[in-house]
Amino acid sequence: MKRTLYFLAILATAATAFLAGSLYDRGPAGVSPAGRQQTAVNQNPAWQSEADLADMPPGTVAISPERQQTVGIRVGQAEKKTFTHTVRLLGRVAADETRTYFINATIDGWVTQTMPNTTGSFVRKDETLAAFYSSEFLSAGQALLFALSSMDRVRATGKEAGFQKEQITQFKINLQQYKDSLRNLGMGVLQIEEMIRTRKYMENVNVTSPTDGIILVRNVSLGQRFEKGTELYRIADISRVWLLADIYETEPEAFRPGTEARVTLPYQKKAYAAKVSDVLPVFDPATRTLKVRLETENPGFVLRPDMFVDVELPVTYAPAVMVSSDAVIYSGMRKTVFIDRGNGMFEPREVKTGRRMAGQVEIVEGLNEGEKIVISGNFLVDSESKLSLAASGMQPMLEQDPVCGQEVSPRQAEKQGRRVAYGGKSYLFCSDAHRQQFERDPEQYLKK
Repeated sequence: MKRTLYFLAILATAATAFLAGSLYDRGPAGVSPAGRQQTAVNQNPAWQSEADLADMPPGTVAISPERQQTVGIRVGQAEKKTFTHTVRLLGRVAADETRTYFINATIDGWVTQTMPNTTGSFVRKDETLAAFYSSEFLSAGQALLFALSSMDRVRATGKEAGFQKEQITQFKINLQQYKDSLRNLGMGVLQIEEMIRTRKYMENVNVTSPTDGIILVRNVSLGQRFEKGTELYRIADISRVWLLADIYETEPEAFRPGTEARVTLPYQKKAYAAKVSDVLPVFDPATRTLKVRLETENPGFVLRPDMFVDVELPVTYAPAVMVSSDAVIYSGMRKTVFIDRGNGMFEPREVKTGRRMAGQVEIVEGLNEGEKIVISGNFLVDSESKLSLAASGMQPMLEQDPVCGQEVSPRQAEKQGRRVAYGGKSYLFCSDAHRQQFERDPEQYLKK
């Protein structure tokens, strides 16, 4: 019996506590806990605003200074400034196409001699790379030597007078034709001059380097037979090289021709000064990037084709309105900042953003220089704003100021007389100054 009475006493105590809590939670009839909290905040004389929330754009919220301090809400100012940013890219060294030489076979033949040079070897101008034989040189070489022998006999007769001068002139013309024939077949100028000097026919034709540079391609071996048009060597002069770097499609304006850049080799204490080429960047459909070309001198031939280098390019952008990246709230396609309207009022405003760099973001539309915005704790303000919209069952229906593009509350514009009718339509303005500008020349702003 005592156990039963003890158990009933416990139940009665629990029921009484539950009932008391329920009555405390309800408070005055018809007022929810959130409503009680808002009522208590609104009745706090220390922060009460004189502005009427009904006149503010939808989603505007009022937050007391105490609560702002508790949740860490901080306010900053939108500044218009010139921004200098250092772009860092990975570049690849490439040979200058205007300094690359292709040595192709002009006739059929076979290789009779090779020199100890390989791909990557450095060679000097007119240095012999290899030698080959071709029967097509036989007639052209003999014709050159016959012309030289005939000219020598005429000159040996004595004084060059009358018809002798005419013969000498004709011999010189024929000699030039035979020299041109040998050059067209692939013999170098130095070897032709050697034949003229020694008056001896040379069976093997030397393949010589047209410039100081490195061998990029070598397609010869001893005894190899080749056909006309075969590429024997490819040589590049790398005293000046290209640097190719990939950039995004939105960045070409930063890489203007003549812009100077700093180029360094990874893990080496060497730096080079490069300039952006006058040639427009080439679009690469595989990587969806633009290939920008820079040019630099290459003393000591340290930079070799296909090497990777670090490219640093200082870029100065035009003055723009910049805010902290933390000030912008991204929700799908919508980007929002909260404007500090004073007296604890925070107005949501949709903006369009541009570049992001060094913790800053560019505001293209929706925000003016000097306006105060929330830069910390804006997620709480955003939550309050969305709750306010959900409670009122409405969405932020704003209209755009045709002068500055800023979104305007219809109710606020109507109350302050900032509505203008033109061409059968009504236009709202965020300030009297913009309304007056529009009234002076409406077509100027409607063309935008």
